Amino acid sequence: MCPRSASVNEQLRRRSKERLLQAAVELVGERGFEATTLGDIADRAGSARGLVSYYFPGKRQLVQSAVHRLMHRTLEEALEREPRTEDGRERMARAIDAILGLARDRPVLMRQHMAGLLQAEGFVPCPEQRRLAELLRDTVARHGSRDVDSDYPMLRALLMGAVYAALVPGVPMPVPVLRAELFKRYQLDWELGLPPETGASGGRSDRDLSRFFATGAAPQCGPTGQPK
Repeated sequence: MCPRSASVNEQLRRRSKERLLQAAVELVGERGFEATTLGDIADRAGSARGLVSYYFPGKRQLVQSAVHRLMHRTLEEALEREPRTEDGRERMARAIDAILGLARDRPVLMRQHMAGLLQAEGFVPCPEQRRLAELLRDTVARHGSRDVDSDYPMLRALLMGAVYAALVPGVPMPVPVLRAELFKRYQLDWELGLPPETGASGGRSDRDLSRFFATGAAPQCGPTGQPK
């Protein structure tokens, strides 16, 4: 066996963490939060159970980080899809459609996420959430905001409120109705983004989530112990 360099070890640790995040999203989406244990997540990720506690202080923090990763990668994918654009109105429409698309396509996961935010520990800041915030702040700025510090929290609140309204058991509001209200507020034409009648999904609701969590293949050692 070749000795592993510090950079190789770091890549392996990152991949282990990403597998845990992906497993958390998959299992909570399938079973719900309460029915998913940390042991289940570790087993799905192919990781030692003690490794979960090494990266995350608890299940709630792990799941929040995992959902925020899915959210920011979904948003990033929507904003950068072809044809790429710098138009602020189109980018705002894509952002709205991406977040509403998650509520529509992954209702169990997003309902559990919203419920988690209302628990005693509430909102848990993490690198994944900060990346999501950066993308939404940039969207607000490109849309023409003169006060991003005020307009970003409002967009975040409106999106959270729309997701909540779409997922309330028994009385959910239709996503197209919520979309129409948000588009009206931001003065967006219905044809922007991904209109519901196109049948397309901002989150590409396939079952394979690996593209949202993988940042590269696991490194291999070369003759000098450096990654190939």
